[in-house]
Amino acid sequence: MLNLPNILSLLRILLIPVLIVLYFLPFDSAPIWAAIVFAVAAVTDWLDGYLARLWDQASPFGAFIDPVADKLIVVVALLLILFKTATWYILIPVVLIVSRELTVSALREWMAELGQRNVVKVSNMAKWKTTFQMIAIGCLIFYKPLFGLPIFEIGLVLLYVAAWLTLSSMFNYLQAAWPMLRNKG
Repeated sequence: MLNLPNILSLLRILLIPVLIVLYFLPFDSAPIWAAIVFAVAAVTDWLDGYLARLWDQASPFGAFIDPVADKLIVVVALLLILFKTATWYILIPVVLIVSRELTVSALREWMAELGQRNVVKVSNMAKWKTTFQMIAIGCLIFYKPLFGLPIFEIGLVLLYVAAWLTLSSMFNYLQAAWPMLRNKG
């Protein structure tokens, strides 16, 4: 079912090659444009879910494509940042965030097979994680100081906050699913 919320999710996927190209352009303004593209993707992440609920347009396709689009744009952006700043202090939160996304996706899939998907539905902590993660990634893509503010350093701090929230939410999901993991494993 193609409705506006699903189109916004698909737009996030279509923005990935645009983000990659802009990120590597050899112009001073390239980081600004890449950050704008990522910001548009981040806004559509919030907007598609909001509109789907508001207009009662939730669909199985939307439930599938929305998290796929979210994870793709975030992982690609994190890899771009890691490519540009290949250091341990970027690698650690990137590995934590990507590992959490894989773990929670697998857990949700397994819980859905048991008919228990509701046990691992998106939590408020996960929403905060996403917020911090999106702002951090936008800052790290932008990279340069803005109005005297150290945007890269702010992004790095926010990335570590996002990584902590990432781990915390993963442990909450695992704890909620533990009775089924222990008994059905």
